[in-house]
Amino acid sequence: MNDHNPDLLTDRSGEPAGVAALPREEAPDVILVAEEALELSKRQIVTGKVRVSTRTETYDHIAEIALDRAVVDVTRVPIDRVVEVAPAVRTEGDTVIVPVLEERSVVVKQLVLKEELHIRRRVEHKVSHIPVALRRQVATVDHIDREGRIIPDDRLVQADHNHAEDGVHRGETHGHS
Repeated sequence: MNDHNPDLLTDRSGEPAGVAALPREEAPDVILVAEEALELSKRQIVTGKVRVSTRTETYDHIAEIALDRAVVDVTRVPIDRVVEVAPAVRTEGDTVIVPVLEERSVVVKQLVLKEELHIRRRVEHKVSHIPVALRRQVATVDHIDREGRIIPDDRLVQADHNHAEDGVHRGETHGHS
């Protein structure tokens, strides 16, 4: 056996392995180097689950909407002119002109254009505030550990910090391989 260096690998004769055939006085000092190899593997582990639920809620909201309203302005224009034939309704620009006729008894019957109605259409703009009930969904996320218990948010932050090196983060799910 080799008393000088316990790290030397020896055979049954006590000589360094691989040099037993040489006579002892010719045997060189041999140091064999051994090396360990590391083999890594990983597997997925379920650390918990996530449950997401939604609920619909109603809330009051003031909606602003622009409304248009057509307004008609009627202007009476006196004419008092005798006409032979009733004038037709006509349009001049944005004004509609409607003739108003009357018959008058005279020794002779005459058709007199008494007046015209000048009707012009215009649009008024008004902003109204109308209360309406709107709906929206709110998502609730529950984190559930392996035993089926719901983990409060403050424990999740601590768990995220503790498992940051392990690759376990809030909201991730892991399964067995």
